Amino acid sequence: MKLASCVLCVAALLQAGCSSMRLVDSDVVSFTPAAARPIAVPASYRFERLPSQQARAEQQAQVEALAVPVLALFGLKRDDQAAQYSVQIDVRVQQDRHDSWESPWFGVSRHHFIGFGSGRYGRFGLVAIHSDFASYRREVSVVIRSTPDNQVVYESRAQHEGRWSDDAAVVPAMLQAALNGFPQAPPGLRKVNIEIPR
Repeated sequence: MKLASCVLCVAALLQAGCSSMRLVDSDVVSFTPAAARPIAVPASYRFERLPSQQARAEQQAQVEALAVPVLALFGLKRDDQAAQYSVQIDVRVQQDRHDSWESPWFGVSRHHFIGFGSGRYGRFGLVAIHSDFASYRREVSVVIRSTPDNQVVYESRAQHEGRWSDDAAVVPAMLQAALNGFPQAPPGLRKVNIEIPR
């Protein structure tokens, strides 16, 4: 009876956690050249691609599709024919694997036990989850240039490390963090937190 009560409590906690928001915390550094003319929003832009990005056009198009609604939040509207600015977006993702002793999520044991299923304890038996896990280090950079003279008017980078593998959700949050304070770049390295649905 006590075991069943404990399991129900764990289930309630897990359900509550699954319905909550998750935090994408990024380390951000931005630059606005002193000689650059201030950006007046709303403004129009087109995407610019490096040769390496042109070589992987399909992947870059996906990144740009994620960026469009985020840029709109900051008063930037895509207009390839009458663009006042060009925007270059770069995303890098590195996946690392860790063992149990490297993870704050697990103790010193090789396995961590959580959840329920069938086993020696019957219907409410515990399920073992391997403690080695993947983490993802991401970097997002945004460079904005004025189209008449191709001069950089805004540059920003955001870095984040976490266990979430869904780039389609995390990358837009990092872009939003990179543009925090736009069009004026706050000085120095700062932490920007963006909440997204779990």
